[in-house]
Order: sequence, then structure tokens, then C-alpha cells
Amino acid sequence: MSKALRTLARVAVVAVAAAMPFAAGAQSNYPNRPITFVVPWGAGGGTDTTARYFAAQLEKELGQPVNVVNRTGGGGVVGHSAIAQAAPDGYTIGMITVEITMMHWQGLTDLNPASYTPLALVNADPAGFTVRADAPYKSVKDVLDYVRANPGKLKASGTGQGGIWHLALAGLLNDTKIPQSALPWVPSNGAAPAMQDLVAGGVDVVTCSLPEARAMIDAGKAKPLAVMDTKASSLFPNVPTMKDASGSGWTVSAWRGIAGPKGLPKDVEAKLVASIKKIADSKEFKDFASSKGYGTAWAAQADFASFMAKGDADMGVVMKAAGLAK
Repeated sequence: MSKALRTLARVAVVAVAAAMPFAAGAQSNYPNRPITFVVPWGAGGGTDTTARYFAAQLEKELGQPVNVVNRTGGGGVVGHSAIAQAAPDGYTIGMITVEITMMHWQGLTDLNPASYTPLALVNADPAGFTVRADAPYKSVKDVLDYVRANPGKLKASGTGQGGIWHLALAGLLNDTKIPQSALPWVPSNGAAPAMQDLVAGGVDVVTCSLPEARAMIDAGKAKPLAVMDTKASSLFPNVPTMKDASGSGWTVSAWRGIAGPKGLPKDVEAKLVASIKKIADSKEFKDFASSKGYGTAWAAQADFASFMAKGDADMGVVMKAAGLAK
């Protein structure tokens, strides 16, 4: 090798060596620019409100602006796609919801829980089972016994066809071996109009979260017979679990969690999870959730992935039983 080539080689080695600390630390100063926080649902709703709370707190924790962007449409497909398809660098994250375990079964998208880097589950609101205050039923078992003996006589509501609260009922019927047609579903534009219809006598059962039913329950116009969870509700501690009320172990909830695109660098993932956990553990977040009637929950990374995988499998079974899977 000539002297000139040896000199050039030495210069190249020095240059590479000088660059290595920078390359190795390229993510260590994350974040060094604003972060986009995608919300797949409209402004003002529960998911948006929760996302904006976390975005504001993450700004304080991470020292960079965290800008909330609502990407609506396609029954949640547009926003969930925006999160999954973003560059895996930590500068686009978002709030994914229970619908990610449902949409692909409906043939709306190929996205599923495995399409993301799961960061943390932060909220879960189990389904409740509510009837009118003057209804003769003392328990969910009473209702189900009546439905078995009188198929089609009662009607239920809580959300649109194929929505999470419809699947809450469908799962209960499937688990208790009652035909879906025995308790027909009346689609509504959400829990609030469904509860109004319940009180007016248009339907006989509403499956929705207890916070959503709270106004009518507190007004003495409706009574909750069970919560579809493994533990009692902190909002209504005297309401039994579905297992205790009917013998069915079926549980389901509407949930929200924070995720990034698949393939986030591990150090970025760790920093985000640590920041989210600090926020979720704070008294301020618990007070915020309590004031809104939201249930708090925590599962991070692999635990969150397992939680979603189980929910995804459960939804597949129920949606097929209800004729809602494509």
C-alpha cells in the first residue's frame, strides 16, 4: 500500500471512530423535536380527552411539544393506520383503542394488535348490564332465564351494530349458550341515547360502561345488575361481577392504550414507557380519570401485547358467533 493510501486509510478510520459515538447516541437524546400524538377518534370524545391529557403531561416529561392530531374516518381505521404506518422513530405515537381487536375481523383493515409497538394500557371501562329501575328482574340470571323462555320478547341496545357494547352482549349470549336472536340488538348512536331509550321503554337492556349509565342510575331511573369484569366497579362497588350475577365468566371492556409503529428503538420505547407510567401513577391522573368517570388500568409492553392478543381472540369468537365477522 502506498504512503498516500495508508494516510487515506488512517483518515477514514479516524473519521469512522469519531462518528461512532454520535451514531450510538443518536437516539439517546430523544426527543429533540416535536412529537405527533395521533387520535383515531373525533375531538371532544373520551379517547380524545384522555389522549390530550397524556400529551400535555408528556410535554412536561419529555421537554418537547406533543401535538395531538385527530385522524378520523373508516370506523377508526384511518387513525390506527396513521400510527402503524409512521416512521418507527418515536416522533409519531398515538392512542389505540379496543376497535383494533375488532376491525380486521370485520374486514375493514389488515391491522391488528401485532401491527404496533405496544407501550401502555392506561384506561379500561368494563361493560355493565343495566335495566330500568322498575324492571322485575333482580339479577342478570333472571333476565337470561326470561330470554331463554321468551326469545325475542326483550330488546337490547348500547351502541351501533357491531360496536363494542353490542359485542359485550353477544359475548354474554354466546357464553351462556343463548341464541343471538333471543335478545335482539337495536342499534343506537351511543350509550347516552340507548339509556334514554331504556328509560322510555323502547328497549329493555343496555350494555355499556357504568360511567356512561351513571346519570340515569343516579337519577333512580335505571339499575345496574352486573359489571362484565373480574372485580367490582369502584364507581358502583355493590354491583356484582357478571360471574356472581349469572355464572358466566364473560368479561369485556372498552379500553385505550398508547402505542407506536412496529419497530421502535428499544431506548425510545423505554423512555416513553417510563414517562407514561409516571403520569399514570400520579394522583393528578387518578383525579382526572375519576372526575371523568374513566376507569384506570395499567399494562406495559409485553403485558399490554398479551392483553390485546387475548381480546383479539375473544372478539374473533364472538363476532363469528354473532355473524359479524367477514
